Amino acid sequence: DCHRYTNRSCEECLKNVTCLWCASSGRCIEYPIRRVLPPTDICELRSARWGVCWVNFEALIIAMSVVGGTILITLGVCCCCCCKKKSKKQVLEGPDKDDERVAREREKRRMRQEERRAEMKSRHDEIRRKYGTLLKASNSN
Repeated sequence: DCHRYTNRSCEECLKNVTCLWCASSGRCIEYPIRRVLPPTDICELRSARWGVCWVNFEALIIAMSVVGGTILITLGVCCCCCCKKKSKKQVLEGPDKDDERVAREREKRRMRQEERRAEMKSRHDEIRRKYGTLLKASNSN
């Protein structure tokens, strides 16, 4: 089907998405589906056009590599920045939160200890009153 457009224009050839235009030979051929890049015996990369006439495969590969590399580097930098920011935030906020938690626990323990002391004091006072009264009563007899 693509061979009909040989020796015509690139635009006519590439209207069919399965076709590959070879600018050096002026041939319109079926795109070799089994291979990602067309073999050099069919058409050189700098002469091969697919999809659009103004970009050859060589430029397309270079452009896609640059764009892909830029995206990967950008993602890597963003991940590193986010991780550093997160760890820095944890360092800044972490001890404060931990200190607050420890202080709350310490205060709870202090309150419980004071309550126990008060209970023990009241028990001791009660025992002193009870036995203090018994001792005075037994001394008077």
